[in-house]
Amino acid sequence: MRRLITRRRLVVLAGAAAILVVVLGTLWRSAIRRNRGMADEPFRIAGNLYYVGGAGVTSFLLTGPEGHVLIDGGYPESASAIVASIARLGFDIADVKVLLNTHAHADHAGGLRELQEASGAELWISDGDAAVIADGGAHDPTLVPQKYLGFLGLGKFPAPHVDHTFADGATIRLGPLALTAHVTGGHTPGCTSWSFPVQDGDRELLAVDVCSLTLLPFISLVEPETYPGIRSDFEHSFSVLRSLPADIFLASHSSWFGLTRKFGQRADAENPADPFIDRAGYLAFIDREEATFRQALAKQEGRR
Repeated sequence: MRRLITRRRLVVLAGAAAILVVVLGTLWRSAIRRNRGMADEPFRIAGNLYYVGGAGVTSFLLTGPEGHVLIDGGYPESASAIVASIARLGFDIADVKVLLNTHAHADHAGGLRELQEASGAELWISDGDAAVIADGGAHDPTLVPQKYLGFLGLGKFPAPHVDHTFADGATIRLGPLALTAHVTGGHTPGCTSWSFPVQDGDRELLAVDVCSLTLLPFISLVEPETYPGIRSDFEHSFSVLRSLPADIFLASHSSWFGLTRKFGQRADAENPADPFIDRAGYLAFIDREEATFRQALAKQEGRR
C-alpha cells in the first residue's frame, strides 16, 4: 500500500514539475521576446560600415552604390528593429540586395526570413549551415538540449529561403563591395567569419566580423564528437582568425568586441572610427577563447 502511495506521489510530483517547466518556459520566452525586439542606437562605425543591431546581438550594414549588404538578422523579433535602424540612418531596406549570416542559431538567423521578405535580398549561407537554416533551426547538431526541450520551441526560427550556398574562401560581391567568407567552424559546422575592406577617408581598413568561438553546453570534443570533426574545426578556426590582418574588430555578439565602451569613446576620438580599430583586442579575444577550448578539451580527455 505504501509503495502505491509513494508511486502516486511521484507521478503527481512529476506532473507538477512538467507543468512548472511549461509555465516557466512560456514566461521566459515571453520576456526574452520583448527584449529581443529592442534596438541599440544605429551609427556609423567607419566609412560605409554601420551598426544596425541590438544591444547584445549584432547586425552590420555595408552600403554601396549598387545596393547594400546586411550581415545577420538577429532574433525573429529583431527584424523590425533592424529595418527601423536602417531607416534612421537614411537608408532603405529595399536597397539591401545581399543578406549574409554568421551562423545557424536563432539569435543570428531568426530574423532572416522577415528581412528577406522586406528587402527582396538574396540570402547566402555556408554549405555547413545551409540545411539547418533552411529548416528553421531544426536538427542543429550543436544545440544538444534542443533534442529534449524542443516542445518549448528552443532554437527554432522562421525558415528563410536559401538562395545561394558557398564554400570556405568564397567572395560575395555587390558592385564594389567584396566580402570574403572564412568558415570558422566549431560553434556550428558552417560558422562563418566575414572579412571586408572599409574605405574610411583616405585609409582602407580591414573589418573582420568573428562568427563565434564559443563552446556550447554539452559539446563533446572527444569521441563520440558532437559532430564529426568539431575538434579539428575549432583548431582550424583559431589559426585562420589569427592569420587575418584585422583592423576593425567586430563579432556576432557586441560584448566580445566592447561595442558599448567603444561607442562611448567615439566622442573624444580624433576620428570616430578609431576606437573600433583594435587588433590587440581582436587577438586577445581569440587567445581567451582558445584557452577556454584547451581547458574543456583537457577536462574531457581526462574523463576518457
